[in-house]
Amino acid sequence: MTELTPLDTAHDAMQAAPDDDRARLRFYERLADSELFLMLTEEAKDDRVSPELFELPEATYVLVFDREERLSTFAGRAVPYAGLSGRAIAGMLAGQGIGLGLNLEVAPSSILIPPDAVDWLAATLAEAPSEVEERIAEFTRPAGLPEDLLAALDQKLAMTAGLARQAFLVGTVGESGARGHLLAFIDAEDGARAALAKAAGEALTFSGLEAGVMDVGFFAAHDPAAAALARHGLRFDLPEPAKVSEVVRPAPGSDPEKPPILK
Repeated sequence: MTELTPLDTAHDAMQAAPDDDRARLRFYERLADSELFLMLTEEAKDDRVSPELFELPEATYVLVFDREERLSTFAGRAVPYAGLSGRAIAGMLAGQGIGLGLNLEVAPSSILIPPDAVDWLAATLAEAPSEVEERIAEFTRPAGLPEDLLAALDQKLAMTAGLARQAFLVGTVGESGARGHLLAFIDAEDGARAALAKAAGEALTFSGLEAGVMDVGFFAAHDPAAAALARHGLRFDLPEPAKVSEVVRPAPGSDPEKPPILK
């Protein structure tokens, strides 16, 4: 039996609960975060790809698969392809009236995603968090946050290896008395703040919760506030960056069964 992928699992949950918006959002989040293999008409050149287009009565589609073996099984022959994230593919197709055919005929997650859904996904992923200034009077234990958000944060932050050392989710009390929540990153790398804020924002969006439930902040480990964050917060340890391997890999294209992958 073929091992189920995260997309298979998310698709199954969505199909089992067609009226559950959160299940549908989780599927689209997995689609955005997954590496997908896009079928091409020719090998990618100079960062340019030429997707194979399939015309159906209702729309035009490109074909993507979340495993190379699934693409090979569908094609029945060696075909050129590019390995790209779902978010990159959605952004590339947005506004062109082109949908996604995912794992067609080869997996439980076989589905046609229409052009309007691709446009929605691209627009949702393109949203950037807004910057605000808020003076915080007190940190407290986080309270009242649903498990969906905590699970989404845990999964999303697991993909931010090397961008920060850790994060704390705390409750906040502003100087005005307003209460909220803050995801505080500790020792974020230079230039990583926008990516971390976007990851947190996507976790919030795809958990199906109302906007404004959680703010994001950045602190150094030596900041006086860091001790209070550690004392009151729910801690997330971010993964260490992967170590560079000395393994020698064959040159792209040297194996006719494995065409080059654009990353």
